[in-house]
Amino acid sequence: MQNAYVSAYRAIGSFNARAAFGTWLYRIVYNACVDELRRRPARAHVTLEDARDHPDRGDQPADVIAERGALAAALAALTPEHRAVVLLVDAEGFSYEEAAAALGISSGTVGSRLSRARAALRPALSAAFARDGAP
Repeated sequence: MQNAYVSAYRAIGSFNARAAFGTWLYRIVYNACVDELRRRPARAHVTLEDARDHPDRGDQPADVIAERGALAAALAALTPEHRAVVLLVDAEGFSYEEAAAALGISSGTVGSRLSRARAALRPALSAAFARDGAP
């Protein structure tokens, strides 16, 4: 995040309001995240702190942590481009157009990447959730 903020601070003079400020800032953060992912080896883990931050659905804590671990592992297996569209559209609630603007791609590309990402996530997540009888 620090790299993204420094990049935004340095580039604020080049912001020309062709897009919303939030979209411009999302693009900078996205680029910083992709750069960081390329520098680091892939690791999937969920801390107990992260698991506690989410509301309890009445499941056993071990099941919740296992499900979150399965989700984290499935997301980590996606390419950064596919992971970005899943997180923006499915987790953050962006429209295809908003995600496209944030990522600097067309809304059609968002749709196609989202379809491929969901197809890749489906087998991994259905296997993880099937053992508990969940949908």
